Amino acid sequence: MKKRSEMQLALQMVSGYGAEFSAWRMPGTDPAAYTNMDSYVERAKLAEQGKFQMIFIADTPALSNNLGPQTPMFPMDPMLALMAVARETQHIGLVATLSTTFNYPYNIARQFKALDVISHGRVGWNAVTTSDPLAAANFGARVENRQERYDKAHESIQIVQALWGSWEPDAWTLDVEVGEFADMDKIQPINLQGQYYASRGPLPIPPSEQGQPVIFQAGGGGEGLELAGKYASGVYANPYDITSALEHRQAIRQSAARFGRNPNDIKMFAGFMFSLASTEEEALDRRKQLMSFNPQEIPSRVSYLGSMVGLPLSVNSVDIDQPLAADLLKNAYANPMDPRSPRALKLLKEGLSVRDVLAHGVINYHPVVAGTPTQVADFLEEWFLAEACDGFSVVPDVSFDGVADFVNQVVPILQERGLFHKEYEGKTLRENMGVPYEYGLQEHGINE
Repeated sequence: MKKRSEMQLALQMVSGYGAEFSAWRMPGTDPAAYTNMDSYVERAKLAEQGKFQMIFIADTPALSNNLGPQTPMFPMDPMLALMAVARETQHIGLVATLSTTFNYPYNIARQFKALDVISHGRVGWNAVTTSDPLAAANFGARVENRQERYDKAHESIQIVQALWGSWEPDAWTLDVEVGEFADMDKIQPINLQGQYYASRGPLPIPPSEQGQPVIFQAGGGGEGLELAGKYASGVYANPYDITSALEHRQAIRQSAARFGRNPNDIKMFAGFMFSLASTEEEALDRRKQLMSFNPQEIPSRVSYLGSMVGLPLSVNSVDIDQPLAADLLKNAYANPMDPRSPRALKLLKEGLSVRDVLAHGVINYHPVVAGTPTQVADFLEEWFLAEACDGFSVVPDVSFDGVADFVNQVVPILQERGLFHKEYEGKTLRENMGVPYEYGLQEHGINE
């Protein structure tokens, strides 16, 4: 198979601990990393050392999990975390999620463009809608229907882009002799009015080295694909197998083409989790140790695994540390509604115990590889060469050592295979992603 251009990598920062919400209890981890911005900076510097194109912080404006045994799912505030990182890094991109549903476009535009200027053109905005009832309650609002959320998203993105371009590129004159700080004829209101949002403008911020922040999108369905195809240069996706990844990437590229864009100008990043060790057995032991911190979750995980393979599994009906009996396995099948099910069934039929199958991450949100650096590199290579994605949004099980291990052990393998770059291509996020310069609202107008 002909090899494509090099893959791109984004490091998901989560809440400072890693993909597993029990990671805060692992030896060596700072239990208070949630509030320690030095921890975020350290991980970002490691990712920059490994030439990652960007770090990525997802976010939902709500506390949505149990903080008794678990850490939060997101940082205290993604923009403030990125601000801390921006001042301590030079090359790596800085991407954060901010909802189009519960934020005014002017606030979004101002925050992201200010950070883009401060970081010298390294910022991206992951524009998403929000349907979480807990988030809606935090704003005294109701949960809007899907069409309404996406109609608002289109208005929000268009207004944000117009505000980003409210200074002409040469408006900032800084003419000391004449006494002209900026040419006000080249700084104009945008005066956009939509059904949900409006803004007069302009922003009090000049363009950055990359013009404006890079727009990202996350979320599926027809509405999500339209949003991505119309505006995004990067898409975060959650396929679990190569087949669904190929389908999603092709749909994104087709959407871009429908809006008159070059499909190569939009990059899809597939979510990916890993646990690294010198052997696969040690990596699985690491994941089982993480599972052991929350024993109260094991019954529900066992039951969920049973639903994936059509068996009534429970901690009371089977010994989860032994292979399933042959007479039970003969009735098992892969649930066609869950793309993770075939792998779960395959592992069970290979004679792995229920606990070991769970340790392989078969019920995790992203695909999981628990194994050696070569095994992780092999997985990434297979997906990339199959054209299932343009890169990966990688999440270590435990950030404390997982980021450094990936940078020091997996990245060199990818580079040796010619799959990942060895130096940054430029100074801005756009240059390092290989996407075009953009500045201001593109050719479409609001509500088109």
